[in-house]
Amino acid sequence: MTYNNIHKGTFINRPNRFIAEVEINGKIERCHVKNTGRLGELLIPGVAAYVDYAGGRNSSRSTAYDLVAVYKGDTLVNVDSQAPNRVFGEYLRQGGLIENITHIKQEAKYENSRFDFYVETTVSKAFIEVKGVTLEESGIAMFPDAPTERGVKHLKELAACITAGYDAYAVFIIKMQGVTHFTPNNKTHQAFGDALAEAAKARVKVLAFDCVVMPNELTIDKSIPVILKEGAK
Repeated sequence: MTYNNIHKGTFINRPNRFIAEVEINGKIERCHVKNTGRLGELLIPGVAAYVDYAGGRNSSRSTAYDLVAVYKGDTLVNVDSQAPNRVFGEYLRQGGLIENITHIKQEAKYENSRFDFYVETTVSKAFIEVKGVTLEESGIAMFPDAPTERGVKHLKELAACITAGYDAYAVFIIKMQGVTHFTPNNKTHQAFGDALAEAAKARVKVLAFDCVVMPNELTIDKSIPVILKEGAK
């Protein structure tokens, strides 16, 4: 996936969860943050940031830019929470993950949940939930960076899909490169980690992929090992 009108700036602060102030060409601009996560390890005053100019596309907006990516050290991290679904949708349509797809539906309802994708092939039907990952510590990618009861609910209902005869996937899109593996962030939300382990036991496929991140582009790169419990073999 690509962004059409990228500008480089310097992150100044985040006055609330929806707004970031970024210095662009010597002027402080208020930019929309399409991510309600904490991002405390990323949104640090002074880091280089990339924003997408959106003012021309929607003149009714109160912000002319969307915050897209920031540098963490030498690593560029995409912080756009809408990007994982877009990039994974492209990956599916290009033949990634599942072969012989005959039908793809986004935002597909099942029972009391709405999953990111519903996919049919000539021999199977599957629901897929996609989560974007921006948290990294010591080379380990983790999710979530804040408690997510909605995420727990999705995992339990993915397991219910298996019981009903569907395939089910929990896919974590790591929006950076350089990580060794993915694991649930049990320190922040133990219930999510427990639900992910239970979903895996129920035969939900738990997968993680890293991404090539450019200022104006995000592309799925390769599969990353998933370790549901640190220290487990």
